[in-house]
Amino acid sequence: MLLYHLYYVEYLCNGMFIISLLVVVCAVYAYSVNSRRPDDDPQKKDFHPAAIFMVAFTWPFFLFLFFLLSILRIILFVLRAILYGIFLILFTLALVGIRKPFLFILLDKIMTSIGDALLEANTLLIRFFFRPWTNEPETI
Repeated sequence: MLLYHLYYVEYLCNGMFIISLLVVVCAVYAYSVNSRRPDDDPQKKDFHPAAIFMVAFTWPFFLFLFFLLSILRIILFVLRAILYGIFLILFTLALVGIRKPFLFILLDKIMTSIGDALLEANTLLIRFFFRPWTNEPETI
């Protein structure tokens, strides 16, 4: 019986690797978008480059904390199901009625927001725990 359950470990590891790869791609994309912004842009943030590499290891902990702190998981599931149904209807109507490339704009915003959030959290962790090695001056 134990060996039967170990059969699924390979699928679990492959799935975690694929998700980690996607999350790292989002972080790299958000970092590159942020680095191309001018210095006087109010949306430009000061991300540490090592935060990109930490994303692959920290995203499961952030995801676990999100689910631990969320009390309303059942309500979120119902809302997601309803929104998915609405999305299917609207997407079908959009494919028929709208001929603009709105999906690429939406995908750009989603990937940037996911990457920005992960880079900001990892930069905060780096500055908090590894301050002597980041060559930053101490603030009082």
